[in-house]
Amino acid sequence: MRLLLTCDPLIPVPPVGYGGIERIVDALIRFYRAAGHEVALLAHAESTAPVDARFTWADARIAGAAATLRNALALRRAVRTFRPDVVHSFSRLGYLLPTLATRQPVVMSYQRHTGGRQLALAARLGGRTLRFTGCSEFICGMGRPQGGEWSAVPNFVELEKLTFVSRVPADAPLVFLSRVDDIKGPDLAIAIARRAGRRLLIAGNHAASGPQAEFFRREVEPHLGRDGVEWIGEVDDRRKNELLGRAAAMIVPIRWNEPFGIVFPEALACGTPVITCARGALPEIVQPGRTGFFITGVDDGVAAVRRLGELDRAACRRDAEERFSLGVVAPRYLELYRSFRS
Repeated sequence: MRLLLTCDPLIPVPPVGYGGIERIVDALIRFYRAAGHEVALLAHAESTAPVDARFTWADARIAGAAATLRNALALRRAVRTFRPDVVHSFSRLGYLLPTLATRQPVVMSYQRHTGGRQLALAARLGGRTLRFTGCSEFICGMGRPQGGEWSAVPNFVELEKLTFVSRVPADAPLVFLSRVDDIKGPDLAIAIARRAGRRLLIAGNHAASGPQAEFFRREVEPHLGRDGVEWIGEVDDRRKNELLGRAAAMIVPIRWNEPFGIVFPEALACGTPVITCARGALPEIVQPGRTGFFITGVDDGVAAVRRLGELDRAACRRDAEERFSLGVVAPRYLELYRSFRS
């Protein structure tokens, strides 16, 4: 097949630093080309993913009607030039509207909360030549009321980049690995670790200004360097692999409805159980009592930490291999592309 993948104009594919969706698109490109498909990419001008054809957005902004129109026309030109069998969009829905009117087969994938009138308009305009995917059933459930055909296709991890660690010491630390915002619950992680008498390593970036910066200064910073709570800061892939592999568990007690959260299957791929809350897509990722525990507060968080010895790290890795690997997920997208022929 000839496949045109799109990604928002903000970050190159693959990303230099942070960029979850951009990593997904880069891995899909490599998988598809290895399988013999021709792949084009429409993305940030500095993208370096190995493709058969490369296109650049006309406007680096994502906000505003003028930027949306310019990028929608750039997508239409890329379609006319490359003539793909399927366009797979990981970018803004608004960019697709002129292309949908041509009955070009399109897959629109969501990794964030969705809904609203624009989605309903696209579903009507695209008809049978448009398919939607969400990175979880939770996201699909938000989109389905607006119309269209929806499939849940989870995000994935590249297993070869994550080292399975079968055993850690009895005093192995807990790890909080996420953006250090209030919705991710770092303050709860600190309280749980201190009550349980366990070291806690906090890794991730945080805001430099605004309400989230104030949250960090008030609820997180005073605890750093005390009672086993250690600040690691933002980490690259190598350091993330090391942190997850040496941890007794990853603890990210979220306070919001997480669309997916790629760090959760990344932890499982290292054999590291997950302690979190049953919100958003997390019930689709964590199997309580097998690959982690769900908690609602500090008391049951402490109880979960004390039960970590009941969990099998090999079961965590197997679950990542069976449900969240590139080799399992990418073929599901290929099946979806082929469905336009039926």
